[in-house]
Amino acid sequence: MNCIVIDDEEMARAIIGQMIENTPELKLVQECSNAMQAIKYLNQHQVDLIFLDIHMPDFTGFDFIQTIKNPPKVILVTSDKNFAIEAFEYECIVDYLVKPITEDRFQKAIQKAHAKQLTVATSLNKMVAEDNANEFYINIDRRLIKIEFSAVNIVEAKGDYIHIKTEGKNYVVHSTLKKIEDKLPKDLFLKVHRSFIINTKKIIDIEDNSVLIGKDVIPVSRANRPELMKRLNLL
Repeated sequence: MNCIVIDDEEMARAIIGQMIENTPELKLVQECSNAMQAIKYLNQHQVDLIFLDIHMPDFTGFDFIQTIKNPPKVILVTSDKNFAIEAFEYECIVDYLVKPITEDRFQKAIQKAHAKQLTVATSLNKMVAEDNANEFYINIDRRLIKIEFSAVNIVEAKGDYIHIKTEGKNYVVHSTLKKIEDKLPKDLFLKVHRSFIINTKKIIDIEDNSVLIGKDVIPVSRANRPELMKRLNLL
């Protein structure tokens, strides 16, 4: 993790800097003697962790946190224990170190920072997974176009291409029916013919061996008809 130290005391910066140097997963990229210097640095660089003194001339550590947008993880460093309760009102603050700092206490703070980082990463991955569960992308003229699964009516194979018909627009993509079938949710889509996959929620009418979706009449093969009938909520 890239770190910066913000403290108006040179000795304090040196001590924390040495502890960072002794921790392989940390890299000290900047030392700042005041908040304004740190703000200028953060406007141009991205860091993962800030060691922040609460008591600084003209600008407290809390003032600093409130000033920057999307603050990274922060470990407060202070000689005053009285700010602990206020400190944990800020989501970005992962720990609160009281001077003089011991090596053991420093490492515990780093473990908390790592745990916070993993939690955030897990949350982001979950959000991405949930988004991907509702949509897919196709490549059209070097543009990636997002299509929600619920908007797809029909997928039709034509030679080396597939035609994706949605409620508002149709797309032609160089791909195979098998490739897109693997990406479509099985509870929503069904391959009813060697050349067609349909969104079963979009069926308007079924007659003999065909289904009506929008204005399209789609053939249903004899082999796939039993599975289609299972999907229907028949009275």
